[in-house]
Formats: sequence, structure tokens, C-alpha cells
Amino acid sequence: MTRTTTPEGHRRGLRILVLLFLAVTGALLAGAGPASAHAALTGSDPAQGVVVKQAPSQVSLTFSEKVAMNDDSLRVLDPRGKPVQSGKPADVSGTTYAVRLKGGLGKGTYTVTYQVVSADSHPVSGAYTFSIGAPSQTVVSGTGPVAGGGLVGALYAFGRYASYAGFIVLAGGAAFVLACWQRGAGVRALQRLVVGGWLTLTGATLWLLLLRGSYTTSGKFADVFDLGLLGQVLQTKTGAALISRLLLLAAAALFIAVLFGAYTKREEDEEKRDLTFGLAIGGVVVAAGLATSWAMAEHASVGLQPGIAMPVDVVHLLAVAAWLGGLTALLVALYRAPAETPLEAVAVRRFSRLAFGSVVALVATGTYQSWRQLGSWSAFTDTRYGQLLLVKIGLVALLIAIASTSRRWTGRLVDSCAVTAETPEKERVGSGAAKQSAKGRTSGDPRRAEQLARQRAAMDAARQKRLRDGDTNRFGLRRSVLAEAGVAVVLLAVTTWLTQTEPGRTELEAKAATSSTGSAAAPSNGALTLDMPFDTGGTDGKGVVSIDLDPARVGANEMHVYVQRPNGRAFDIPEVKVSFTLETKKIGPLPVTPDHITTGHWSASGVQIPMAGDWKIAVTVRTSDIDQATVSKNAQIG
Repeated sequence: MTRTTTPEGHRRGLRILVLLFLAVTGALLAGAGPASAHAALTGSDPAQGVVVKQAPSQVSLTFSEKVAMNDDSLRVLDPRGKPVQSGKPADVSGTTYAVRLKGGLGKGTYTVTYQVVSADSHPVSGAYTFSIGAPSQTVVSGTGPVAGGGLVGALYAFGRYASYAGFIVLAGGAAFVLACWQRGAGVRALQRLVVGGWLTLTGATLWLLLLRGSYTTSGKFADVFDLGLLGQVLQTKTGAALISRLLLLAAAALFIAVLFGAYTKREEDEEKRDLTFGLAIGGVVVAAGLATSWAMAEHASVGLQPGIAMPVDVVHLLAVAAWLGGLTALLVALYRAPAETPLEAVAVRRFSRLAFGSVVALVATGTYQSWRQLGSWSAFTDTRYGQLLLVKIGLVALLIAIASTSRRWTGRLVDSCAVTAETPEKERVGSGAAKQSAKGRTSGDPRRAEQLARQRAAMDAARQKRLRDGDTNRFGLRRSVLAEAGVAVVLLAVTTWLTQTEPGRTELEAKAATSSTGSAAAPSNGALTLDMPFDTGGTDGKGVVSIDLDPARVGANEMHVYVQRPNGRAFDIPEVKVSFTLETKKIGPLPVTPDHITTGHWSASGVQIPMAGDWKIAVTVRTSDIDQATVSKNAQIG
């Protein structure tokens, strides 16, 4: 039995795709907090949590890559929350930046806040504390700036998603028309699709340009309309990339006008073939230029081998556009192509070849990008970037599996194209007889003849559409392509999230640097500082717990415990417990329950260490009624 689809079925399929798009976008934005930093703080002087005898003359920060700073990027606040830095931050050497401090600083805990923009265009913000003389309570709440987060951060993330989607539809849709189905240039639905991609990319680019200033500074929505911030953005690498994208979009508009204007009116001759070749060359140049506007300002432009990474990134984006954008155009053609311009099976076969080549390019460029951004196998599971990349790889594999089904339907469609493309002989004869009969009845009434001609044309178009929609092979291809498009929407969301996530290589380097600087150390005053990351496994269960033990000797000690979120903000949790164990002497564990002092700060006095040795210091943190974890480090005490 032949299964047919109705216009209502078509609309239902497209509604499902639109709803899936909105759901994924909502999930992406709902899970987006402040944008993940792509430059990581790898060192500081004074170090985090350290207690120094005398006030330092300056505070310096070292990042994993060069960053951009303004006058307020680096601040130091005293225990009462008053700024004590003097002058502007200065570039000390390469990736180290410093700000001088005022003289005569008193004892207590000082808070250092920083807000910079990494070389790959993403805002980086955070805070930490150090103490002069002895730790103290502080009135500083929170950890400073919220650049990259809040409403502005969510709007910026949506703009990035829309810009990628617009580019894919614009470039991929145009490629589908020129390389696979040139007759499609006259199909109104495809014209609307490609023009819609251009409008989306143009609007998203202007949107990002407007939001950029607030996104990288205050994070306040009111600052979106600050022309002074917009002027500063235009002087940055990202601003230049966005302006370049707008100029290239002007050239893309001319390309679209020719493709859907003069090109559709040309007959199939040598002149049209020359125009096809010219449009193909021009389209590739414009598309490559648009892809370069991303490569020149994001991950590919910094880190290892930027001279190789940027061209590879351009090829990767073009391959994505050719595959997923062409897939979108194929879906529109299958559902919306008019009866008088049916989608030929040969066009589907051409796209199948184009998609296969795109997948090969994606695998090759993606392998290089993965090595460059991860650096080790462990980064796949130990970093968020690696985990998202595993999800992306799984989605690509699923997409390829569905595409193989589409290829099988394509082969069947080619075999039956004669049946679906031509009207059966009986209907054609009957139609001819009807025409002759109608001609005889209306030979004396031109107006009636014209009316009947329109009716016959409508009936012929409806008959052809009914035959085409009743083709089981075409129906199967529609279903598989719709499934491909649904997976592609999710894949685009994950890819956009990846571009906002700190590369695994950078994250591991930062952890290693933090571990080395936060390992057991005995400053001149005898104090001991330990930093230990934890993850209780529950919602909002990640953070860093810091232990300060003074004077870290046999006898009574003063202990301070600080708990912070991964971004450096103070983290109040329900319970913190500490224990000391000297395993070589089988002493302990000696439990200590510190008192809660203020947000993210606990302390205990008179902590007794009975003898010198290599003590195991274990900290149990509980972030909810059921989520807790214990982390530990060994340190020499006494």
C-alpha cells in the first residue's frame, strides 16, 4: 500500500523541527552561566590564601595567555572593601600583569578582583584573597565583576548561535542550489531560506556588535547602548572581525541578487554555464571570508600553531555549512518545492556526494582541532571541553548513520524517478482528450477558455504533486532528512557551547599551575597553605577548598578554611570538616570542626599537632543534604 503525505503532514513536520530548535536554544541558554574563560589564571603574587608578614608593594597576576585590560581590570580591596591599588595595571612580562599598592596597609585579609578579555575574545573574571600579618573578617561580598554572565551573557550566547545558524543556512543553501539543483534558484521557498540566512547573520552580527561592550565589561544591560563602549569595541580584534563580517555580507547580498535574479532568467547554454562558474568562485570567496571572521578572533587565533589552525578552522566551518546548510535546503525542497518544479533525484544524488566530501573534511579538520584544544586523552573526560566534544562526536556519528539511510532512499528514488517524474500514459491521453473537448466547447468564448486553462493547469499540478507525494521512496527520504535536520539542530547547539568553553589543554595547564603553587609550602613565617578542588557530584557541587594553618608547627595552630566556586567566588556550604592523620605513626584521624565566620570562611583556634611529620589533611565538604565529598593532601608540619 502506498503511503501519502498531506500538506498538513508537511506543516506538522516543519513545526516539529521548529519546536526542537526552540527547545535546544532554550536549554542552551538556561544552562549558560557566565561564559567560560579561555584564558586561565595560572599564578599570582602574593599567592591565593597566603599570609605575608609585610605588605607587598604590588599584586601581580599571571594568565595562560595574553589578555586585554582597562583601568579597572585589576583591583585590590582591603578588609573594609576600600580599593587600595594605585595607578593603572601594567604589563610586566608577556602574560603577567601587575598593579601597585598604596603604602601603609594594615593587617587583615585583602581581596584581589580581576576582569580581563582573553586573546580569543572571551571575558575572564574572578577573585582571590591573601592576608597581611594574619587573616581577618572582610566585608567584601561576592567576588567582583560579572562580565560574560547574566542577561547580557545569555543574549550574547543567543546571538552567537543565531550567527552560526545564519551562516550555515546562507552558505549551505547557496551551495546546494549551485552545486546540486540549479533549477532550485527559481523556487521561492529556497530563495526565502537563503535570504533568511543572510538576514539572520546580518542581524546577529549587529546584535553582537551592540552587546560586545557590556559583555566584556560591566555585564549591565543598560551599558548596551553606551556609544563610548561601542567605540572601544571597534578598536579590538573582535570588533574588527564583526565589521569585516558586515562588509562581506554586503558582497553576499549582491551574490544573492544575481543568483535569484539574472541567473534564473538565463537559458541552459554556454553563457549560463559561465555565470554558474563565476557565481561559484565568488560564492566560495565570500563564504571563506565570512568563515575567516570567526577564525581570526576566536580559538584558532591563539594557542598552538595559529598559522595552521586558522585555515583549518575556515575549512571546518565551510564543511559544516555545506553539509548542514545543504541538508536544510534539501529538506525545504522536499517539502516545499512546487509541483511544476519537482526536486529531481539527480539533485539528491549530487547532494549526497557533496555531504560525503564535507564529512571527510570535517573528520580531518576536527581531528586536528581536537588534538590542538585537548592535548591529551585524559582531557576528554577530565575537562568540560572534552566532555562536550565527546557529545559532539556522538551526534556526528548519529548524523552519519541517519545520512546512510538517506543515501539508501536516494538510490531507490533514482530507480523510480521515471515513474514519479512522468504522468502515466492513460492520464496523459485522458487529459489530452479533455483538452480537445474543452477547446471545442469554448472556441467562441476567449474568457471562458482562459478560465478553463487555469483550471486545467491547477489540476495538472495537483495531479503531479499527488503522484510525487505518493511515492514511498520520496516519503522515506523526507523522513530521514527531517531526522538528520533535527540532529543537526542539536549538533549546532553543542558546537556553539564548545566555542564558549575553555579549551581542555588550557584548563589542565591551569589546574597543574594551581596545584604546584597551591601545594604544601612553608613561607618564612611558617604558615601552610593547601588548595584542593572538590566535586560532590550534585548540582552546584564543584569548588575549591583552601586550608591555612599557622604556624604549621607542633603544638597549637590557627586554622582558616576558605571555600570558593570554580570561578573564584566565595561559596557557602552547609558543612565543612577537617581531619589530620599521621599515617607513618598510625596517629589519627584527629577531627576538627571549624566555626563558620562569614561567607565561604571557617576557622578554628588551638588546633593541636602532636608531633612533626608528613600529615594527611582531609577535608569533607557537604553541599546539600545528600551530596558530599572528601579531598586530601599531604603536607610536612613541624
